Amino acid sequence: MHVLVLGAGQLARMMSLAGAPLNIEISAFDVGSKNIVHPLTQAILGNGLDTAIERADVITAEFEHIPHDVLEVCERSGKFLPTTKAIKAGGDRRLEKALLDDASVKNAKYYEINSREDFDAAIAHVGLPMVLKSTLGGYDGKGQWRLKTLDNVEATWTEMAECIAATDNQAIVAEEFVPFDREVSLVGARGANGEIQVYPLAENVHTDGVLSLSTAIDDIELQEQAKTMFTAIAERLNYVGVLALEFFDVQGSLLVNEIAPRVHNSGHWTQQGAETCQFENHLRAVCGMPLGSTKLIRPTAMINILGEDTLPEAILAQGGCHVHWYGKEKRAGRKMGHINVSADYNAELQRTLCSLANILDKQAYPAVHEFAEQLK
Repeated sequence: MHVLVLGAGQLARMMSLAGAPLNIEISAFDVGSKNIVHPLTQAILGNGLDTAIERADVITAEFEHIPHDVLEVCERSGKFLPTTKAIKAGGDRRLEKALLDDASVKNAKYYEINSREDFDAAIAHVGLPMVLKSTLGGYDGKGQWRLKTLDNVEATWTEMAECIAATDNQAIVAEEFVPFDREVSLVGARGANGEIQVYPLAENVHTDGVLSLSTAIDDIELQEQAKTMFTAIAERLNYVGVLALEFFDVQGSLLVNEIAPRVHNSGHWTQQGAETCQFENHLRAVCGMPLGSTKLIRPTAMINILGEDTLPEAILAQGGCHVHWYGKEKRAGRKMGHINVSADYNAELQRTLCSLANILDKQAYPAVHEFAEQLK
């Protein structure tokens, strides 16, 4: 079985690692260079999409910001999964909001902004404070603003207007500010036969809009809420593959913040913490295989490595730690890899995370240090 992945980053890399034991061959299409590359070595295997599509049994994607002309070519082949509709919804907040409403899934009150008049209408409809997000291209905290008072309306509009003008078909979505207790996410998979398996929820900590720490949690009530929403969205899309939902937990009630139609950063913990990791389950789904168990086999947390290309050797000496590098060139704030931390029980996991706070730099890993401080 040969799977072509649109995108040649770390998610394609980890799909390749998960696919090898299943005898699934992975190649990746770099949407920037148009080269077909090996997802591990980045060696160029060819050039041009048509030949790669012809060779592939299945086509899938590792990210949602894919040019629509590329998606259309892949869709015409009849080999693309999950669906181009799902990928487009993940890359355009307008489509995402429409999908959530159509699936009757709770999300924050919102208003679309294309002009200065729309901005005034959004303030009246949504109220202050509000969060403003570009509909295209924004991720990891980029393309976002917060408006707390009317004093900052003009300055905020100036920046938003520049953003709208810079990209074709760009707009801004205004959302009510949600005073949430924590952020959680659910990663799950839906097979071509409609089978659904979901992983335990993960509690997520962000630093400057980027995920820093993600920990699998056991919360039966929230898990049921999240699975119901996941099922509604996945079935509305006739989805095949792994899908991630990010939520605000507001006093025990979940609101969907974003969807990601792909394997997801907050699901990396499944590599060591679940019976079948998210990467394998995505490949199983798109290749028409039965889904693997999503059962938690041991408490696990994931620490993102951001902008660093080395780690203290003491990490490798620490029991329960598994390092995953992405083979990237170092750049400030870039996701360079992650550390999965596992233990036999929750208290042991907490102690290990506290031990890591004594090893990892406070500036580079603030979420780990904040966790350790909270347990003192």
